Amino acid sequence: MSGGRHYLPLTGAERREMLAAIGVDSAGQLFDELPPAIRLQEGLELPPPLSEMEALAHLGELAAKNRHLREYPSYLGAGVYDHFIPSVVAHITGRSEFYTAYTPYQAEISQGVLQSIFEYQTMICRLTGMEAANASLYDGATALAEAAVAACGVTRRRRVLVSRAVNPYYRRVLQSYMEARDFAVEEVPLVEGKTDYTKLEAMCDQNTAALLLQQPNFFGLLEEMNGPAERVHRHGALLVLSADPISLALCRAPAEYGSDIVTGEGQVLGNPPSFGGPLLGFFAARKKLLRRIPGRIAGETKDSEGRRGFVLTLQTREQHIRRERAASNICSNQALNALAAAVYLAALGPAGLREAAGHCLQKAAYTREKITALQGFEQAFAGPHFKEFAVKLPGSAKDLNRYLLEHKIIGGFDLEPHYPELGPAMLFCVTETKTKAQLDDLAGVLEGWS
Repeated sequence: MSGGRHYLPLTGAERREMLAAIGVDSAGQLFDELPPAIRLQEGLELPPPLSEMEALAHLGELAAKNRHLREYPSYLGAGVYDHFIPSVVAHITGRSEFYTAYTPYQAEISQGVLQSIFEYQTMICRLTGMEAANASLYDGATALAEAAVAACGVTRRRRVLVSRAVNPYYRRVLQSYMEARDFAVEEVPLVEGKTDYTKLEAMCDQNTAALLLQQPNFFGLLEEMNGPAERVHRHGALLVLSADPISLALCRAPAEYGSDIVTGEGQVLGNPPSFGGPLLGFFAARKKLLRRIPGRIAGETKDSEGRRGFVLTLQTREQHIRRERAASNICSNQALNALAAAVYLAALGPAGLREAAGHCLQKAAYTREKITALQGFEQAFAGPHFKEFAVKLPGSAKDLNRYLLEHKIIGGFDLEPHYPELGPAMLFCVTETKTKAQLDDLAGVLEGWS
């Protein structure tokens, strides 16, 4: 299927007619330009066909070779997280009218999809305090990079500052985006695991388009947000934040401390970690930046008879307007993942989201105390944290993760390759899915290793 059209396989006569029209006798001749050395010279050695029952059994054997998160508790976060997902999420997203829906170009036949997008946008705006949100982007990394591009566009400047406490993978994506546009990226150094605002003061000038921060930051620490907006706004720059949406149930909305654009990874909202995707990038901004928001925005309206309806209000994609005028060249979104986020948020409600966030906060604090009480394990940074925390180790993080895996535990994120100044260190993540028994077991296994 492409563009909503269905295609049937060609008949033998139609295939021969097409080959004759282009002047070849067989489909094999289409590949004559390929060197013989790379062409398959013999038949494929495929196993015999299986019945449905045999195929299912074989697939089950293959799947059993994988270890899953209900079998091995995971303390790996760093951008993709294991949160509890109510069963209603899969029931809704599994409906064929949602999971087979194509781009809602024709509003008159796409009201359900458009409404679900509108509801998702509304919830993101309420979490962040922003006035507009798009229909989603690929992931948190591209959302942050798109925000940097938008900031450069609106300020007509070519330099952005990004804290080293922003996810290192996000910073790599950001660098790729900016290099292609000949924009400059400079990193703000850290002090005690947080952004060094004293150094920021000297770095921010009239050429700066934006400051990019993460809250909580990559080490799980809560950045001090009273002041950064004032600092950058003084120079005409924007404050761009990458936020954990679940943390916003406990923390102030980014709009309250002057953020201009808020992005983040929405995988935590009803989407499983799987094998690291698919993910969900959310993007919200103040109304004055509406036309700089990449992708598409669904809006609420009324038809000619005064009935409530939904439409694609704004589409700043290069698929719809001239490429050089497009806010972004990303021509798709994560509508099904965004729907999962909307269902998740609706199912939990404000109180449920606060409860989930509270469990993350309390269980992470408990685990940090248990681990740092062990000989050789030292807290990397002091200060309040949310669901992740960094620990200095008495040995290699790679060795520790191998040891933990032998005890049916998925360990944390190795920090040393990205922050060598820390030495052997690991980022642990604890969410509401972990029980006290599991956390005590982790501490016991770590004690055995040290």
